[in-house]
Amino acid sequence: MTDNLWYKNSVFYELSVRAFKDSNGDGRGDLRGVTEKLDYLQTLGVDCIWLMPIYPSPLRDDGYDIADYYSVDPAYGSLDDLKVLIEAAHQRNIRLIMDLVLNHTSDAHPWFQAARSDKNSPYRDYYVWSDTDQKYTDARIIFVDTERSNWTWDEQAGQFFWHRFYSTQPDLNFANPKVREEMFNVARFWLDLGIDGFRADAVPYLFEREGTNCENLPETHEYLKQLRAFMDEHYPGRILLCEANQWPEDVRPYFGDGDEFHMGFHFPIMPRIYMALKKQRYEDMEKIMRRTPSIPENCQWCTFLRNHDELTLEMVTEEERQWMWKEYAPEPRMKLNLGIRRRLAPLLDNDRRKIELANSLLFTLPGTPIIYYGDEIGMGDNIELFDRNGVRTPMQWDDSPNAGFTDATPFTEPIQGKLGYQNINVAGQLNDPESLFHALKQMISLRKSHAAFGGSDMQWIQTGNPHVAVYLREYDGERMLIFNNLGDSVQQVNIPTEYRQTGTELFSSRSITLGDALELEPYSYLWVQL
Repeated sequence: MTDNLWYKNSVFYELSVRAFKDSNGDGRGDLRGVTEKLDYLQTLGVDCIWLMPIYPSPLRDDGYDIADYYSVDPAYGSLDDLKVLIEAAHQRNIRLIMDLVLNHTSDAHPWFQAARSDKNSPYRDYYVWSDTDQKYTDARIIFVDTERSNWTWDEQAGQFFWHRFYSTQPDLNFANPKVREEMFNVARFWLDLGIDGFRADAVPYLFEREGTNCENLPETHEYLKQLRAFMDEHYPGRILLCEANQWPEDVRPYFGDGDEFHMGFHFPIMPRIYMALKKQRYEDMEKIMRRTPSIPENCQWCTFLRNHDELTLEMVTEEERQWMWKEYAPEPRMKLNLGIRRRLAPLLDNDRRKIELANSLLFTLPGTPIIYYGDEIGMGDNIELFDRNGVRTPMQWDDSPNAGFTDATPFTEPIQGKLGYQNINVAGQLNDPESLFHALKQMISLRKSHAAFGGSDMQWIQTGNPHVAVYLREYDGERMLIFNNLGDSVQQVNIPTEYRQTGTELFSSRSITLGDALELEPYSYLWVQL
């Protein structure tokens, strides 16, 4: 596993350890449970697993509130269990990355406890304190549903502390060289254990400066370049994936000159895939992709349809946000912050054609795709659960009690009803060659066997029909012409002269002759190798 650009044509799979598989009968998923299910992930075709946080934590923010950077929460197992998982994954040519939460800790972290209890503690300066809550007033509030300010008064400290997320997550002070060094030590610790890199959480907010919105500051980029240089020197072939929920041109600097992040999430394309499906037109996707700047050759975008958070609507206009809420979140419980707390299948009316079409877009647009656990079988959600927990329910392995996730009482009930485990589960879909699982498995296999999909080049092809997204993916002499009919009726497209030729339809391996026009069934897709 020495290919240093391995991430460019890989398929990632994000999972919540707590919700994936319980191996010891305590009702919570654990690292051994993930190890047990590696063969399943290998069957699907996954190249890299992204584990959500497994650090000790009070779980006020599902583990993104870390109480100890150098340990595994006993609920998930031990450091040895993690080593076993890494080794077993590597034997199957599956890599593994973890969350690196640089921006903040939990207020239960010993650093913060020491900082709040003593002004002279060396840890006092690990956090950002103020006698007033009127500093950095240009910084926006991110969790608008729960937080009124980015400052919280701490009675014990007699000062306000700064936080960009929940008030139980004080921000670290990156102006302090000790903090910067500490985070290098954290990275070193996990990389020495053998993990293949990090998804770096919430990186735009590391530094604060008066008179700015405290996002994307030059100091932040300077530090991240140092982190990358450290990894390149000591851990070549390991990656940094950037979580920056920003416009494409604002994420572009996070790639640097190929010397900052290897990968960056493309947040704005995601809601526009849903817009395109609902409007049955592709122009919203086309506009944002045309607006996406080119990136260095050793970098890659990361694309996704859903993840562990709400379907974020930060990177759309206010008018588009209201429209998305109206179309996709008709009940108040479906909304959260500036987003929608629903999974892929329920969002797309559990319509198999739409789910496959959305995945066709995911697997053929530029960028490395990430699948969120359970979406490969069309799992449901529970919008009645608190915060984002409704999309973090137990994986549905079979139709036995508790979805085959645990023999005990699960930490939260598996999904019931039409999209519940009695009807939607891994065992049933593995046995059914016509299942969603097998359709996605084939998409993954085709994507990985064609280098054109790993490149960043893409050209939109005008066919005179706004309902069909047609584009060319080209790399290393390989050319793929992709058709996605977003319409609920049969659509015809005009084929430009230079593409009227014989090619191979990838899913059937049959020869196909593209004449002057082509007819596509409702919500259908076609991948043609020219």
